Amino acid sequence: MSKFDEIRPFYDHEVRDALQSITKHPMMKALMQFTFPDRDEEFWLNEFKNVNSISDFQHRCISQTIRQILKQSSEGLTTSGFDELDKNTAYLFISNHRDIVLDTSLLNLVLLDRGFIMTSSAIGDNLVHKTFLHVLAKLNRNFLVQRGLSLRDQLNSSKIMSEYIYSLLQQENRSVWIAQREGRTKDGNDATQQGVLKMLAMAAGDQSLTDFFKTLKIVPLSISYEYDPTDVLKMPQVIAKSKNEVYVKDQDEDFKTMLSGVLGQKKRIHLHAGKVLDIEFDEIASNIENKNKQLQAIAQLIDDSIIQNYKLWPTKFIAYDILNETNKYSEHYTEDEKMLFERRMEMRIDISDAVLKQSFLAMYANPVINKMKYQ
Repeated sequence: MSKFDEIRPFYDHEVRDALQSITKHPMMKALMQFTFPDRDEEFWLNEFKNVNSISDFQHRCISQTIRQILKQSSEGLTTSGFDELDKNTAYLFISNHRDIVLDTSLLNLVLLDRGFIMTSSAIGDNLVHKTFLHVLAKLNRNFLVQRGLSLRDQLNSSKIMSEYIYSLLQQENRSVWIAQREGRTKDGNDATQQGVLKMLAMAAGDQSLTDFFKTLKIVPLSISYEYDPTDVLKMPQVIAKSKNEVYVKDQDEDFKTMLSGVLGQKKRIHLHAGKVLDIEFDEIASNIENKNKQLQAIAQLIDDSIIQNYKLWPTKFIAYDILNETNKYSEHYTEDEKMLFERRMEMRIDISDAVLKQSFLAMYANPVINKMKYQ
């Protein structure tokens, strides 16, 4: 028994049996019919016979699923920054977080197509309570972030996860994806939680904080969707927060959100890989002694990269101008794009509700506000 057994994905020798355990599940059939719409069941059952590792499963099946998602619900995926990375190096991608499934899946498709090391990716265990989703996640090299634990158990769980991430990067030469915060950003304000960095630092051992973070080869990742397919689903939580109310999720809310994120219209998508953080840690070490303040400075480094490299689509500028009753950014969009955005908003929310309308617009506008602070 390994101390990582509760959270790790499948080992390759476990993949065949795991896949067989869900082959006849109706959700697997639906997934494969979506993935291979012009093929019969015999085709993908034969594909499964050639799957003996996670890599096989990702190459033969899941990469095709993501291509199909892009084909049916987007106007294409563009990238930048990846040319600066080394194909044989394992990186820790710390990413802004908009969509439960797609953020990490799109990154892995980019890495696969460019011949890079694909990631092992963090996913909350609250999202994979259903047996099928749990097995599918582990077949996709996801490791589990344990939620809802007592304070003592949470500390131990964080320590194990920190050691696991470090072992992936250093011993297995496996890249890792984690979100910059717990849960998706609901209001468009991308900010790194210090708790995520504290968790990572638990594996530092005798190394100084800044030397340890250097070894992780952190790449801040900026993900930008022209339309957020789950925008309307995020509104109840945003409004509850604005009223200082506790928001309680419905039982199947996470699953519905996953489906909406996968199938909903996104239009254009852009991923930017920031520069590997390195000498910046030397500057922090020489200027700041307090560990908490060092963590604050590291969080700020990541935020600076994610926000500055975030692709501002026309929808972001449109939302800003409507929200602020201005034409400040009108050169960044056409009248047709504005009409389309307004029509979509009217179909998704009750625009007579001032709070709801303001929250919806702010979700799209906040990346503009945040990015402009740097200019």
